[in-house]
Amino acid sequence: MKQATLFDAIKDANKTAAESVAAYLAKLSGDALIAAINDIKIQLHEISPFKNEPVDCVVWVKNTDVQANDYNPNRVAPPEMKLLEISIANDGYTQPVVTFPENGKYTVVDGFHRTRVSKECPEITKRVMGYTPITIIRDSQADRTDRIASTIRHNRARGKHVVDAMSEIVLELKNRNWKNERIARELGMDEEEILRLCQITGLEDLFKDDDFSRSWSIDDSSEDGFERFTDEVTEQEKEENNFRTTNTSDEKRVFHTYQKWECYKAGFFSTTPPDGMTGAQAEQAYADFLADDAAFREALEHVTKEWKHSCEHNLTNKAMNRIAWLGQAALAYARGISSKYCGGFYLLTEEQQAIANNTAHEYLNKWLAANGREPVSFEEAYSVGRQVEIY
Repeated sequence: MKQATLFDAIKDANKTAAESVAAYLAKLSGDALIAAINDIKIQLHEISPFKNEPVDCVVWVKNTDVQANDYNPNRVAPPEMKLLEISIANDGYTQPVVTFPENGKYTVVDGFHRTRVSKECPEITKRVMGYTPITIIRDSQADRTDRIASTIRHNRARGKHVVDAMSEIVLELKNRNWKNERIARELGMDEEEILRLCQITGLEDLFKDDDFSRSWSIDDSSEDGFERFTDEVTEQEKEENNFRTTNTSDEKRVFHTYQKWECYKAGFFSTTPPDGMTGAQAEQAYADFLADDAAFREALEHVTKEWKHSCEHNLTNKAMNRIAWLGQAALAYARGISSKYCGGFYLLTEEQQAIANNTAHEYLNKWLAANGREPVSFEEAYSVGRQVEIY
């Protein structure tokens, strides 16, 4: 006997469309039921006034069909990963995984760790029947570089990224002919952040002049078929695209080239742990350092008094998280551990995190006062929407 379709159920039943759909679905179970519900959601999404909003259509797919991307710079410390598991166990999935269809699978744009929970936690895997809730990013973000930018925006909005992985992403975007202006705008950075990340990847030749050279030098090469790249942006382009540029509007902002940054010389941007340490040990050392308020204060005293150029360049920048920078600078000064291992912040308890943040805020205002500047609130120093803690 031919199985009745949803169309037949609505056509033959003397019920409302919603009642007919519910009656039809009640006859299904397992994977067939989930597939039918997904199909209905997708069809409704096509006629929804919110069809351009990915969250309008959340479907459930087999977790084996959800795969990681190969560029995500986000890392979650073990305590946070456990907290995420507890949250999903108790509260359920409150956010879908953002994905993009690729080669018959769904590649994660944001939410890889939520995917891990659906795969690795037996109780949750059983509860959600081996499925993961996903939504699909806009078609306009189909290009790999656009998806990379989207992942970074999601991560930075939560204040989480790893410096060396970010530098590799910036390098890839530059190799794909993205201008510094566009990278800054799309990733929510300032241009000097882009410059620092380029330095980490070994692109110092780009910045050999004090004003940061904006072009590659090409010797003895043919220019036939060569498109010259430039980061120059016309006033018309800025107006049309609302480009976000380096924070130069503040008359009191102080700039120094990276050669003068004491933090640079101290290994602030190093991509490897100190000799004899693993990455995990470097993160634990960072946590231990921040948990020792006396040691942290002593290092901040030295940084704010001895690192003239680094402090001027970073602590006069209202667009960055100065609280985070001070924590990372103190670590580099006192322990020779780079900002790459700032994930150790998340190994602290919430109380320890609050103490460390407040100490950094205190020393920021001490430095501002000593340099004839007005003190700032924690929220101003914290700079919401950027790196949100001393991590």
